[in-house]
Amino acid sequence: MDKGFSGIDSPKRMKRADQIVESVKRWVVLKDVQPGDKLPNEKALMELFECSKGTVREALKSLEVQGLITVKTGPNGGAILAQVPYPLASQMLRNYLHFQHPTGPDIYSMRKLVEPEIATIAVDKLTAEDLAELERLTELCASPAQDIEQRVTQRIAELDFHNLLADRCGNPILGFFGRFLNDLIKDLVIYKKVQLPEQQEFSKSNLHYHRELLTAFKARDHQAVHRLMGEHMQCAQDFNVELEAQLANRLLVQSE
Repeated sequence: MDKGFSGIDSPKRMKRADQIVESVKRWVVLKDVQPGDKLPNEKALMELFECSKGTVREALKSLEVQGLITVKTGPNGGAILAQVPYPLASQMLRNYLHFQHPTGPDIYSMRKLVEPEIATIAVDKLTAEDLAELERLTELCASPAQDIEQRVTQRIAELDFHNLLADRCGNPILGFFGRFLNDLIKDLVIYKKVQLPEQQEFSKSNLHYHRELLTAFKARDHQAVHRLMGEHMQCAQDFNVELEAQLANRLLVQSE
């Protein structure tokens, strides 16, 4: 395996283990290496970076925690490059935002930018199986929810409709942010506001737009998809602003 990443410059003020971590990351980008490729063994890394075994192990542990490598033991073991799983990447970023206190309207202002683009790009990539799944998720929300558990199930099905589009759009950045924003909605909107009275008009609006979008997807109508998704996101944002007001009023009453 190419060991040339040892020559990639790292900031000198960083401690040695962090320099090794950053060098590996740059090497991955510059050499276009793939998951499954091995790093040099500990002894080779010690020689390449002129450092102790403890420093190398600290660097490898950091890479493992970040999801960039897996470490296998045994004669054929060692550090193997891994693709960071989406759930880990999403959770780390959500942890950062946890104390930034983003609101539902904050999230929807981003969704208005991202979702129409994702949906339009996905139009030509949707298979018959994808369209069938979109229809299943849509019709799962056709009947009024009978209890809180069903409400949560329906809200998640609505998000899974959008997650499928994000997975199919083929743009890794747009796809990631589409799914990430949906994760934020689960964290900060669904579970936070599920105790509020059922927003039947919101549910009906989501059902309407998902059915209209499905028709446009089947027709491969890019313009209609872009327009409908933009309207859908604007409508969802408007409903969410109303939900924020209801939640604020409920908290005010409870504090009195």
